[in-house]
Amino acid sequence: MPRFFVDKNAVLENNNVKMISITGEDAHHISRSLRMAVGEKIEVVDNKKTVYLCSLVQFGEKEVLAEVIDECQAESEPKYEILLFQALPKSDKMETIIQKSTECGACEIIPFRSERCVVKLDSKDAERKRERWQKIAEGGAKQCGRGIIPTVHTAMDFVPAIEKAMESSLVLFCNEREDVSTLKTALEEAKIDGKISIIIGSEGGFSEKEAEYIIQKGAKSVSLGKRILRCETAPTFVLSCIAYHTEM
Repeated sequence: MPRFFVDKNAVLENNNVKMISITGEDAHHISRSLRMAVGEKIEVVDNKKTVYLCSLVQFGEKEVLAEVIDECQAESEPKYEILLFQALPKSDKMETIIQKSTECGACEIIPFRSERCVVKLDSKDAERKRERWQKIAEGGAKQCGRGIIPTVHTAMDFVPAIEKAMESSLVLFCNEREDVSTLKTALEEAKIDGKISIIIGSEGGFSEKEAEYIIQKGAKSVSLGKRILRCETAPTFVLSCIAYHTEM
C-alpha cells in the first residue's frame, strides 16, 4: 500500500471525521503517476509516528483529500533516537549512507567536515546537497515503512558536530585505532536512557588530533571488529548491531 508523509497540521478534524490534505509532489504522484481513484486506500504518516489508514475521497488540481479510516502508532521506529554523525565521503557515497541509514533506523543524519575529507562544500553547495539528501531520506522512509522521515542536516564543521553529538546519553566513536573496547561490549555495558550518537569518519578516517578530541569530549571509542569497513558500510553495520541489541 502506498505510504505518504504529511505535517501534523494537514490532519483536519470536523464533526468527528478526520480528513488529511495531501499537496505538492505527493498529490501529483497519487493522481497522475499512480492514477489512483476515489475509494482506493493509502497510508499517511504525520511524521510524529502516527500512521493513518485512509480512503481517497476527492481529487483537486493541487490537492488530494483522504478520509481517515483507522489510525495507530508506528511500530517500525527504534526504541531510541539514533543520530548518525558522518564525515563527508567522496562521490555519491553519502546518498548510499543516507538511504541505508534511513532503512536501518537513524532519526537524524548530520554530515560534517573533518581534516581528511576530500569533499569541500560552500554554503550554496551544502544546502543544495542537503535538499537532495533529504529527498533520499524521504524516499527511504516511504519504502521501508518508517514512522518519521529522518532529518538530514546541512554539513557542519568538525567541532560543532562533535559538540552536538555529545548531547546524547551514549556517544559511540567508531575508531579504527581502538584495540580494546568493541561495539558489542560498549552496547552491553551501556545504560541507555536517551539518544544515541554514532560518529563515523570519511575514507581517510580521523587524524590523531581529531580522534583525541572526540575521546576527550567523552565519546566511547569502539572497534567494529577485525575487518576495516568502508565508510559507506560502517553506518549500516553499526545501526544493524544497535537494532539487534535493542530491538531483537
